[in-house]
Amino acid sequence: MKNQYFKAASGMYINYFLLGMVNIILASNMPSLTEQWGTDSTGISYLIAAIGIGRLLTYGLTGVLSDKFGRKPLIIVSSVIMGVFLIGIPFSPTYEMAFVFALLAGISNSAMDAGTYPALTEMFPESAGSASVMVKAFGSLGATILPFIILFLTTNQLFYGFAFLLPAVIYFMNMFLVMSASFPKSKTDAVSQEEDLHSNRFITEPKFWIEGVALIIIGFTSTALFTVSQIWLPSFGQEVAGMPSASAIKLLSYYSVGSLISVLLLSILLNKWIKPVTVILLYPMITLITVIIILTIHSPIVLSISSFFLGASTAGIFQLTIAIMTELFWRKKGTVTGIVATASSLASVILPIATGLIAKSGDISHIFLFDCFIATIGILAAAFVYYRYKKLTQHQTIFNHG
Repeated sequence: MKNQYFKAASGMYINYFLLGMVNIILASNMPSLTEQWGTDSTGISYLIAAIGIGRLLTYGLTGVLSDKFGRKPLIIVSSVIMGVFLIGIPFSPTYEMAFVFALLAGISNSAMDAGTYPALTEMFPESAGSASVMVKAFGSLGATILPFIILFLTTNQLFYGFAFLLPAVIYFMNMFLVMSASFPKSKTDAVSQEEDLHSNRFITEPKFWIEGVALIIIGFTSTALFTVSQIWLPSFGQEVAGMPSASAIKLLSYYSVGSLISVLLLSILLNKWIKPVTVILLYPMITLITVIIILTIHSPIVLSISSFFLGASTAGIFQLTIAIMTELFWRKKGTVTGIVATASSLASVILPIATGLIAKSGDISHIFLFDCFIATIGILAAAFVYYRYKKLTQHQTIFNHG
């Protein structure tokens, strides 16, 4: 890591450590929030969907702003907006006001992504893949810690809102760290030498309407799979496995530990031992098997172990999908990345709404049956990409995404 960018990179990783908490903070505080606004679990799932709506509506705009004004201003603004969301939720007197704050969280997430991923690529061009994967690792670490904070607050009968206020304070403090850090100047007109490598890599030209569409589907299903788990694992633990509320919330910690370990292993194995196209096929298979076990064996111990494997098998797929997409269609990296990110955002909007309706109309187990269906679609799309990738690429040359 270059010394001049250590502070900036640290600030960005801290942001994603906190974002890992934000991603599960509404679902983890569902009992308190439903009581505060007089709603139910479906209402909270709609609130989570609002975060996805905020992302979906602003990905295109924040990408343009990032290129025009630089990465640093966008990252700073994203910290401020996310801090406002975290302070606003526990003090919102109405559900409607909370919905507005949730939209702001989505806008912040979009700005954070648009500023951070390009910045890391520019700071560490020789290890851009590893730098990007570590974003997921820090997010998983944050998601691992939050349930323990909530458990501490619950055990000591403290205001649940402290779980929101603590990351808000850190976001504001971290904003000053980022403000004082140095960032590289964007070179949007620079043409990378890797294009020469790509041009000789394919036997035939990849087709967007074939391989590209399959990867877009994976971008959707990969986000859908971890969205379902993050929202509904605690509720499933309580209602189906008969776990106490505190133990059910800890399932998210097991999930996040699995995610963290998986991402760290991927950052090592992708260099020499395994290819991204193999991972995007293998992981949803593990997810499908794990969900089937959850639906079959309603045991707290089995559910705890399964949560770990769910976390492991849903981690990093989105990032690897983008890596494969930009390898196949390297001439329009920004465009195809935006398309995959939009598909991911669409999943983060649709899945909370769809699963909320399922929860309202029937057994919560039906949500995980729906999850099996999504995993199957992801497997079929990944199998197609795997087959086409092998047909397209020269066998002796594989681009390193690690």
